[in-house]
Amino acid sequence: MILKRFYEERLAQASYLVGCGATGEAIVIDPNREIGQYLHSAEAESLRIAAVTETHIHADFASGSRALAQAAGALLYVSAEGGPDWQYAFAQDENVRLLRDGESVQVGNIRLDVLHTPGHTPEHLTFLLVDEPSTRQPMGAFTGDFVFVGDVGRPDLLERAAGQSGTMRQAARTLHSSLPRLSEFPDYLLIWPAHGAGSVCGKSLGGVPVSSLGYEKLTNWAFRILDEEEFANRVLEDQPEPPRYFSIMKRVNRIGIPARPAGPLEQISTTAFAALQRSGALLLDIRETAAFSGGHARGSIGIPFVRNFLTWAGSLLDYGEPVYLIANDEHHAADASKTLSLIGFDTIAGWYPAEELGQIAPLMAIEQVTPEQVSDYVGNGTIVDVRGAAEYRSGHIPGALNIPLPELQASLPALPRDRRLLVHCHGGTRSAIAASVLMRMGFPRVANLKGGFAEYAR
Repeated sequence: MILKRFYEERLAQASYLVGCGATGEAIVIDPNREIGQYLHSAEAESLRIAAVTETHIHADFASGSRALAQAAGALLYVSAEGGPDWQYAFAQDENVRLLRDGESVQVGNIRLDVLHTPGHTPEHLTFLLVDEPSTRQPMGAFTGDFVFVGDVGRPDLLERAAGQSGTMRQAARTLHSSLPRLSEFPDYLLIWPAHGAGSVCGKSLGGVPVSSLGYEKLTNWAFRILDEEEFANRVLEDQPEPPRYFSIMKRVNRIGIPARPAGPLEQISTTAFAALQRSGALLLDIRETAAFSGGHARGSIGIPFVRNFLTWAGSLLDYGEPVYLIANDEHHAADASKTLSLIGFDTIAGWYPAEELGQIAPLMAIEQVTPEQVSDYVGNGTIVDVRGAAEYRSGHIPGALNIPLPELQASLPALPRDRRLLVHCHGGTRSAIAASVLMRMGFPRVANLKGGFAEYAR
């Protein structure tokens, strides 16, 4: 048996290829949109991808399952569980096979047994991996967003991201009732989750790539709480605010997103860039925070191309609107465009070199306020804390208004335009992003707290 793990750092997302060396067939589980990596890996191992599947309809990235199955000429296995509202729109395609609890997928001498484990989502499946030449018992489980290392999948997304009011507490109870189905297996069962530390699909995910059921029983809080209501309270407490794009990904993945568009990204001339700026086009500056804050094009939004880039971009950008990147060079722009496609953004219309911004007048800067100057804003301005609600509750500047960054766009009408705004987060990155959004939307006096709440607290 051949087992390979693929990990997308910017999504903290894991996918897997399992191959049978005897027959040369393989199955891919939870692929993202960069399908070339699976095709190339299979070829390198002299394998043919005969099947593709996914544990559930993903919310945090654009699924590559359908496109990969088409490219590889493979069968696509998807869940038939969860009721009529959770069926795939392409379920009747010729190469699609539906999976129900208790069924299996056979790929050469490899068998995946299907376990319905709802809670995170109603249709969620866990796949138990059996290497038949060795034993008829499962060696491990691909748990998707059901069980993570140190945590379980959040059950609140249907309500908080997809707008299905009143669903999260019942989903939490359902998640609790799913855990005993996994617990009945031997402690040696390996656990391969779909996400690691940094994902907002849970609140305390571990960073190690694999665990065991026995270890999770010892260390994972979810396995130690037997009371259903206590579990529901615990799993719903202090969940991070979901990025705005989660609800869109749910819908897109249920319909089936096509393969990522190919081709080079066009470089924009200074004349064309100036015209775009005048028209109010969406200009996305992906340079580091300090560079953007020091000088940027009027009307541009600054989201640095770092680890949490997709979380922030998916919270603030509008799908369907053309996006023009401001980048250090062509490679920088192409990498960001490719990364944005992982959450379904296919509207990157071109890029402009940051080194030529000096030809665009005037450039804007974000005013930086020191912690010693915060008192100037108390009673004489509005302090906006864009950290998460749990961070805010753990300690905040007196009088600060808490608007988590994913909720900023919806909260703009509530912010005063006739007062100075001081924006802050923990360290200064999220608040600089928020300041750029406020400045683009015409708020006249916006400043950023240098060093964030961490420096203020110190």
